[in-house]
Amino acid sequence: MSLLVIGLSHHTAPLSVLEGLAESPDRAARIATAVLSSATASEVVVVSTCNRLEVYAEVPAFHPAVAAIGEALATAAGTRPEGLPCGRVVHPTDPADELAVRAEGIAEHLYVRYDDGAVAHTFTVACGLDSMAVGEAQILGQMRDALAAAQQTGRAGESLNALFQHALRVGKRAHSETDIDQHSLSLVQMGLEEAAKVLGDLSGIRAAIVGAGAMSGLAVATASRSGISDLTVVNRTPSRAERLADSVGGTARPWAELEDVVAASDLVITCTGAVGHVVSEDLLARCVTARGGRPQVLIDLALPRDVAPTGTWADPLPSVRVIDLEELGVLLSGRADLQQVDRVGALVTAEVADYLTRRLEKKVAPTVAALRSRAASVVTSELDRLHQRVPDLDEATRAEVGRAVHRIVEKLLHTPTARIKEFAVDANGPDYAAALRELFDLEPKDVANVSSPPMRGVS
Repeated sequence: MSLLVIGLSHHTAPLSVLEGLAESPDRAARIATAVLSSATASEVVVVSTCNRLEVYAEVPAFHPAVAAIGEALATAAGTRPEGLPCGRVVHPTDPADELAVRAEGIAEHLYVRYDDGAVAHTFTVACGLDSMAVGEAQILGQMRDALAAAQQTGRAGESLNALFQHALRVGKRAHSETDIDQHSLSLVQMGLEEAAKVLGDLSGIRAAIVGAGAMSGLAVATASRSGISDLTVVNRTPSRAERLADSVGGTARPWAELEDVVAASDLVITCTGAVGHVVSEDLLARCVTARGGRPQVLIDLALPRDVAPTGTWADPLPSVRVIDLEELGVLLSGRADLQQVDRVGALVTAEVADYLTRRLEKKVAPTVAALRSRAASVVTSELDRLHQRVPDLDEATRAEVGRAVHRIVEKLLHTPTARIKEFAVDANGPDYAAALRELFDLEPKDVANVSSPPMRGVS
């Protein structure tokens, strides 16, 4: 069994492709079900965010799993990856660990990480190094939620549980031991910087937040810290809008007054979970007229987009500047603190090495346990025979003989059990575990069933 990650993100896919996938709220569950039903994976976790869709799987074979996962992703996107995979396939042992696929639909935007590369990718994502806003911590919660969903449905087993739990610990270390999240700009901060280029000093403007979810909360807090005091929150659920507005001394308005709020606001930040544009071209055109052509900035943090893309407008609106996730990603790409990125990168490298070492050692653990069990059985049998042949031994002598035999076995087993772990982490080393199984005549069922040594003191 090996780890496989297939996905697409803001690094490989345009916003239009990610937007199409985002329109299905249950996409993660449907993708996981499709992959497991294909019988090409034994475990599946799907990480689904506004700019990332990734399938993590434990698979017995590389190529069948790639085809099945690609099909599931394409189906979720409403396309068919004819012939997937096709084009140039990079062998999974290649250092690049990537599959170059050229097919219709989303296939050309997919990336593949296999085995060691999959582990490295998982840890990198958990640390925020692969995020649009480098160093952001929100991905940790999203990965935790993805794992929890897979656990509840039985889709995550021992392998993916271990991978994600370790990745989450690495992500926490990245934020507690480095300043990666202190020096990296958030999407909202980057958007406000761009808005200031159009509107000037933001402290005197009127701003509106459309939506009241987690991202909206971040937008309200960031806008308030930036000096914006005139804040209005609009949401379909009035109580949520009121709660968010009250947190910064703002005002809540009902959804029916959305157009009036947009027309009155110099800055509008939208981040709803709606399917379809809540701010249409027609609505914007009417707002431009109501505003008398005064400049206005809209920051669209939603996926699917809340604001109709400027490329679809029938007529230009020169006074309106729309900033979406795609543009924010480009703007943020060169703003990360490289020193902190390097520190987190070094942490990831060390943790990947540690994880791989532990995983390889775990593979030989059943053999070690079976060997110990065999030794314990032999010791017990011989001590019983001794007691039958020499029944007059006093208890002190019996105990001393038992300790002596245990020490002999400990010394004899120490080198083989230590060496098996050394060879386990050497990909070019001999299959020492197989040799031990042959030498000591360990049955496969014994190796599979024994997980811990029943004999105290034998190591």
